Amino acid sequence: MRFTSEQRLDDGVLEREFTLGEIPGVLWTPGSAPAPLILMGHNGGLHKRESRLVARARHSAAEYGYAVAAIDHPGHGDRPRSAVDEQARADLRRAMAAGEPVDEIFESFIVPLVEKAVPEWRTTLDALLSLPEIGGPVGYSGMTAIGIRLAVVEPRISAAGFFAGGFVPRALREEARQVTIPLLFLLQWDDEGNDRQLALDLFDAFGTKEKTLHANLGGHAGTPWFEVDDGDRFFARHLK
Repeated sequence: MRFTSEQRLDDGVLEREFTLGEIPGVLWTPGSAPAPLILMGHNGGLHKRESRLVARARHSAAEYGYAVAAIDHPGHGDRPRSAVDEQARADLRRAMAAGEPVDEIFESFIVPLVEKAVPEWRTTLDALLSLPEIGGPVGYSGMTAIGIRLAVVEPRISAAGFFAGGFVPRALREEARQVTIPLLFLLQWDDEGNDRQLALDLFDAFGTKEKTLHANLGGHAGTPWFEVDDGDRFFARHLK
């Protein structure tokens, strides 16, 4: 892991950009150490510095004392997109504009993303846990499809918070039955791009005995800010 920039923010949080092989990322750490760690994943084509993600990360570090890390997934943010990625995005835009079904396009795009991103998260986790300012335990907050696989294969993940707004492939909906860690699931009731019943069925499928569903009125990007605090308190019960 090589740190490429460093700045102390006005809330006391230390923000550092890093690279790990081809993986670019950002690490936010509080003044106290060693700190428990939250891996913060983003949905869709978002960037590791997307404004909502950065706001959540800084709040979690400054107000609750977590170390928070985000990386750009393959084909996202600062990372190059392959011809296959670009074609999938073009097919998706065309199908949505025409009002055609998009599930098969999402399947062809999300499944390879999960297969590539999860090993990268595990490599990143190895490097982060070697830093003296990070002591674990570890939580994951973000994209559901990647989070399901991480929760199943990575024993160092102790708790997870998932956002219900992202597409979850069929195989991963089945894999959700193997998720046994404590779980907080956030659902926007009026999410224009998400099938509400599929999200509720997925929540029911999670195998953990400790799972909580928070549903709020509003569209895809309308998750209330108080859910950030609720999420941090959820992690406090399991990471501290």
